[in-house]
Amino acid sequence: MAKRSPSDEGTATLGGFTAFESRLLNLLALRLVSERQQAEQIDLLTRAGFRPIEIAALLDTSSNNVSVRLNEMRKAKKAGKPKGTRKK
Repeated sequence: MAKRSPSDEGTATLGGFTAFESRLLNLLALRLVSERQQAEQIDLLTRAGFRPIEIAALLDTSSNNVSVRLNEMRKAKKAGKPKGTRKK
């Protein structure tokens, strides 16, 4: 059986991207947010257009956790507090 090249990977698209393009985009996104705090990672990925469920998959966490963090950041922004702060 012949080896498949990345360009041979199906024409089925997810969000307008081929499977290969989608994986490549995910790798670039992970590189962008590496070595940052989770709140900052979530903020950057959200601004890049990722949905909470996609962010959760990239960061190996639950989509609920991402949604809670996003909500906290929105509330903090309204109140004029720094992003990503949590009550303890």
